Amino acid sequence: MTPDLDAIVTDIIAAMAQEDDRGTVASYIPELAKVDPAQFGIAIATADGRLISGGDADIGFSIQSVSKVFALTLALGKVGDQLWDRVGREPSGNAFNSITQLEHEQGIPRNPFINAGAIVVTDINLGGHQPRVAIGEMLRFIRYLAGEDTIAINEAVAASETATGFRNMALANYMRAFNNVRHPVELVLGSYFHQCAIEMSCRQLALAGRYLMLDGGHPGGGRVVSPRRARRINALMLTCGHYDASGDFAFRVGIPGKSGVGGGILAIVPGRASIAVWSPGLNTSGNSQLGTLALEELARRTGWSVFSPPEEGD
Repeated sequence: MTPDLDAIVTDIIAAMAQEDDRGTVASYIPELAKVDPAQFGIAIATADGRLISGGDADIGFSIQSVSKVFALTLALGKVGDQLWDRVGREPSGNAFNSITQLEHEQGIPRNPFINAGAIVVTDINLGGHQPRVAIGEMLRFIRYLAGEDTIAINEAVAASETATGFRNMALANYMRAFNNVRHPVELVLGSYFHQCAIEMSCRQLALAGRYLMLDGGHPGGGRVVSPRRARRINALMLTCGHYDASGDFAFRVGIPGKSGVGGGILAIVPGRASIAVWSPGLNTSGNSQLGTLALEELARRTGWSVFSPPEEGD
């Protein structure tokens, strides 16, 4: 039975409006601390070409760590499986900005979705160029995926992160000591902070994620990545996409998802939907409080889960 997504989205928006606990905005990045926590948006791009959205789905927000999905896709296109010599594929079990594991694992980050791993991925994408070249490539890629030429960087957020990103500086310098960051740290972090400051709406983010819904294909034709690579990126999103709460997200929601401290989450139901939710208040693990609740309710109402048997005709 095909779920009535319009009715489900309407119900979810109404339910989220009644929630008293909306989490806490990410105050350690001053620009993010200014965002109104009352906002909530949701957008669903389906495999049959529909786009269902509601709430604050057209308001731009800083995608932050959701950008790591697109950065990983680009890096794998550049170096292929050699990337895994420098970054692991296991859940971290620690906070997204932890330095402890790097000491025990000699500068090899546990996975590409924690900050240390994403900095190594950024180092790969820098490829000997200046940061403006690498971030330009990232913007063109995301615009191509979403079919939206207006997607841009929020320069105020990028400046705010640059001024306060001392822990990321420590992570990058520590990995530089192990030769797992090859470019000058200031260039890598310049590219990384601007990547995280890319601003998108739920509608744009859901559209950008469609290639992972479509087994690596672009909805306009052609191929973004191979089916095998799309499945592996989805697998990493499921196991590592919510930091030390990834297991809980898989347990409660059951679909691949990548969160960011700007309050956004990109979630993928292979073969069915690319979903973006946004609410800036975070839970104690740094994931959107309302976004997580909304995705849990969406999965319950639709029956969507990578652990569910395929429906007849799939």
